[in-house]
Amino acid sequence: MESILVGLAVLACPIGMGVMMWMMGKGMMGGGGKKEQAKVDEMRAEQQRLASEVERLERDRSGELTAR
Repeated sequence: MESILVGLAVLACPIGMGVMMWMMGKGMMGGGGKKEQAKVDEMRAEQQRLASEVERLERDRSGELTAR
């Protein structure tokens, strides 16, 4: 009986770590699909806004250079 308890105690840590890794991996791969898509859409909108701002600044700058 004592050897069974020792065996269970020895296996508790690796089994617990395996279960924890499995649950964390499952959460990272499967969770938040809609939330991730919303974040991607938000970042694309920000990228478009920044690209427009860069174009505007480049036009303003080129207009200043030709006016000189």
